[in-house]
Amino acid sequence: MKMDKTYACVPSLKVAFVGLGVMGFPMAGHLKLAGHDVCVYNRTTAKAEKWVETFGGRMAATPAEAVRGAGIVFACVGNDDDLRSVVLGETGAFAGMEPGTVFVDHTTASAAVARELEAEGAKRGIAFIDAPVSGGQAGAENGCLTVLCGGGEAAFRSVEPVLDAYAGAVTYFGPSGSGQLAKMVNQICIAGCVQGLSEAIAFGMNAGLDMPKVIEALSSGAASSWQMVNRGRTMVKGEFDFGFAVDWMRKDLGIVKDEAARNGSEIPVTRMVDSFYEEVQKAGGARWDTSSLITRLNRTMK
Repeated sequence: MKMDKTYACVPSLKVAFVGLGVMGFPMAGHLKLAGHDVCVYNRTTAKAEKWVETFGGRMAATPAEAVRGAGIVFACVGNDDDLRSVVLGETGAFAGMEPGTVFVDHTTASAAVARELEAEGAKRGIAFIDAPVSGGQAGAENGCLTVLCGGGEAAFRSVEPVLDAYAGAVTYFGPSGSGQLAKMVNQICIAGCVQGLSEAIAFGMNAGLDMPKVIEALSSGAASSWQMVNRGRTMVKGEFDFGFAVDWMRKDLGIVKDEAARNGSEIPVTRMVDSFYEEVQKAGGARWDTSSLITRLNRTMK
């Protein structure tokens, strides 16, 4: 983790973090390093124990136990069902939260589940903010994530300064589900960008060009993108054992396709790229970085 991050001057708060995967582990760490009293919960106890060993703080056996006394509860889990499992029920977070507290969900999930849980929280006097993030594992570790938020504006404003512990940019978009919809826009953009970059690099390699040199030249021009700057050279090398996994991208694009069907959007490129990712999965690349799309195209990688 980036230990030289400058944290905003925010009063120390009692908070909880549910879900310590590749994103949640460093995000919760930044909250602790920013001076907050953090209690964590993770389904796999060993991961929670490792977090406490690394950062201090406390751990709990259930979400309900972790959130007791916390003014803000953060979560970052896998999908809609995972989110419901840690929020609802006798051992879920809502069971342990007090009226007037705020639940901030960083899971990339559907807009529908955000609205569902906001409504359930409202019955208990709990505010629910959907706040998916962009920036990947590196962004989480370096504390420079882009956070896309939806929900009640007053609740958002109350947690915004705390989000700065692991964020480079935090934006509020409107009512519940708006953050998730903004994240869907993000994933549509990434899918098209990575496919275009894959085609370009494969073309250049097949043509015999010095592709690291080409990438360096193009990275300061109109063709540049985050993907080109951060993934171009590793794509040339055929290195994919890091970053945002193909499995996760397919989950996200499934959410996009469901929402597109609901709102009538045409997303032909996104659907095509999703089918390409399915090919990568079947070829053994389920846990490869999303830049592994190039393996479908470059003859030296097949």
